[in-house]
Order: sequence, then structure tokens, then C-alpha cells
Amino acid sequence: MKLLTCHCGAIEAKINVSDKLEKVIRCNCSICKRKGSIMSIVKNEDFKIIKGKEKLSLYEFNTKVAKHYFCSICGIYTHHHPRINPSLTGFNVGCIDSIDTFKLDKISIADGRNHPLDKK
Repeated sequence: MKLLTCHCGAIEAKINVSDKLEKVIRCNCSICKRKGSIMSIVKNEDFKIIKGKEKLSLYEFNTKVAKHYFCSICGIYTHHHPRINPSLTGFNVGCIDSIDTFKLDKISIADGRNHPLDKK
């Protein structure tokens, strides 16, 4: 179990995830490129907001299927539900104090710029 917090501490979430994250990614889509976060992903039931749900702000764009959440006080991106599979929660690994993102050795790149749901 890991504790995720935004910068100001208004938002806290418990994540049922092992010490060794299975998949760590960066994404090149328009929003992820700009926020620059390193993310991992769990099933929705493995991510629970325990403090500050009312302080979360929701951002949606394009198809409005993906849900991106930020702290309304400090502006930190905490988590999202991806449009490829809204039953998952992607979370900002940098919001977990016990993980040093500068020591992660394998970070995959997700090609969100060429998202499969954008192909016609």
C-alpha cells in the first residue's frame, strides 16, 4: 500500500500497489507532454481517495472520456482515468514520497499522440 499526496497535502489517496511498480510510463499526448508526469496504473478498486475529494478539480478535453484530476489548491496532477480503459486509474508516481522518480530505471513511453481511439 502506498500513500499519494498532492504538494499542499489537501489530497491523499491510498494505492494498493507493490513496492516494485509493474509498469511506469510517460506519455507523449498533448496533456501528458505538458504536465511531464511519470505515471503508473492500477485497477480503479486499488485507488481510493481518503482525504480531500472535494478539493479535486476535473479536466476533460477532446472526447471527454478521459478524466484528469488536479488539486484545486496547489494544481498538482494526482491521477486520471484513461479513455482507452476508464476502469483503470493512472496516478502520478511523483506524488508518492517513498518513490524516488529519479532512480527509476525503466520508464516506457506511451504513444498517446497516436492514440488508437483517434484512428478512423
